[in-house]
Amino acid sequence: MNGLAASTPRRAVITGGPGTGKSTLLEALARRGIATEPEVARAILREAGGMALRADDPSGFARAMFDAELAAWRVAEGRPGPTVFDRGFPDIAGFLRLEGLPVPDDIDRACRELRYDGPVFRAPPWQAIYRPDEERIQDWEAALASDAAVTGAWRDYGYEPVDLPLVSAEERVDFVLERLA
Repeated sequence: MNGLAASTPRRAVITGGPGTGKSTLLEALARRGIATEPEVARAILREAGGMALRADDPSGFARAMFDAELAAWRVAEGRPGPTVFDRGFPDIAGFLRLEGLPVPDDIDRACRELRYDGPVFRAPPWQAIYRPDEERIQDWEAALASDAAVTGAWRDYGYEPVDLPLVSAEERVDFVLERLA
């Protein structure tokens, strides 16, 4: 499948703060035939009441992200090849920490027990491409804080994120595919 070996990791992740090119990279990977799971938070924010949930009930927003991420995890279980996720369970823990909220036991347990076996790629902050939009409401400083929180959560759960280079999406695809092989 796409030149990837049978021992290819089944679940890899792209993490990082907002506006770092994660979604663009996922789209480019999908065009190359790699199975991907989009960012669940963005999907929730686009739903009716999603932005209000994020603003008024961060714990409820985290719960909605967790439920959607768990569903995506289960979808990937049925796939024969690798799946690259736009964020993962530790991103939810990082979000909660950033909000000054505790990480519920079931989310913590998922972070510890539902392990991503592929590389965890970190899209580092990249001011040249950062653009707020209707769902990405953080300013640059908040985006940096978000990156620090989610990267810290991944490390706390035993992962060592691999920084993506600050290059074009297609060059990032090549970088990811080389490490998945």
